[in-house]
Amino acid sequence: MTVMTKVESSRMESEAIYNKTIPAGEGWMHELKEGQVLRIVDLEGNQAADTLFYHADNPEDHYSAVATIAAQGNVYLTAGSILLAESGKELVKIVADTCGRHDTVGGSCSAQSNTVRYSHEKLFMHNCRDTFMLQLAQYDCAYTKRDLAPNINFFMNVPVTPDGGLEFADGISAPGCYVELESLCRTTVLISNCPQLNNPCNAYNPTPIQVLIWDK
Repeated sequence: MTVMTKVESSRMESEAIYNKTIPAGEGWMHELKEGQVLRIVDLEGNQAADTLFYHADNPEDHYSAVATIAAQGNVYLTAGSILLAESGKELVKIVADTCGRHDTVGGSCSAQSNTVRYSHEKLFMHNCRDTFMLQLAQYDCAYTKRDLAPNINFFMNVPVTPDGGLEFADGISAPGCYVELESLCRTTVLISNCPQLNNPCNAYNPTPIQVLIWDK
């Protein structure tokens, strides 16, 4: 299914309790209280925000792509999608979305995947897996690399081909597009603002994203 659902938000930036810009290639990890709303903004368009969610009271219970896809019957996320943990617990719900579709199956780039997809000369390049691991190490000793799982790629366009393969295609987002997620429990958010220079998901030009939080 490739249904795209765009829903705008009534929340005003001036009323947010938290506002931060994350440069391309950097990461962010933050806890959301139940009922808080997180907005992720694609400031310049076609940027990929690799994202994971954890149940803050049980860090081992992280976002599950398989459970989420099965529950909603769709490999893409959009307004109305509820993101589930491995246990089936509801972590967050997309309550607004002006991009319309987000990838759940493309995964994050790593040193290893860069060499397989592109060339062995790409091994040294900055990648999302390394950013994830750095953020986990700096945030809390309760998290380790074993807590990394298949992630969401907000704003990234990864069409599923007729034969079941994946295609890393030009982005469908635009400057100022955003996605808003309401936390359904105490949830920890982990983001890597992708530094990828080897595929067209961000027009070969990684750019900043913005994160804002509103109280319940």
